[in-house]
Amino acid sequence: MPDKKGEKVVQEKVPKKKPVKKVQTDNDVKRRAVKLVVAHLKKKLPEDEFIGKDNILGWVDEMEELLQKEEFDLPEYYQMRYKLNDVIERTFDEELRFRLRDSWYSLGKAYDKKVKRK
Repeated sequence: MPDKKGEKVVQEKVPKKKPVKKVQTDNDVKRRAVKLVVAHLKKKLPEDEFIGKDNILGWVDEMEELLQKEEFDLPEYYQMRYKLNDVIERTFDEELRFRLRDSWYSLGKAYDKKVKRK
């Protein structure tokens, strides 16, 4: 590309920087797995009113607040799993109780997740 005096100006090609990928930790993987479990649990809840709905929705709200925290403190998440077990035991609807029990089991599996190593 010539400049005003007719001389050619050489443009240097600057290599594009690759975006730096965040290194995933085991806690990141666990947090993502827990978010998925909570999302699936919310989908399992019936649309209509049922006895114990306030308890379950209260637990979901607490878990979502915990997921918003910056740090991942596993004992807090274990405590939430114990609370979910209490909520399940206080649920009268047997079918719903079984669906919630599946979520309780999945939550335990989510806590065991680890980053895949190559």
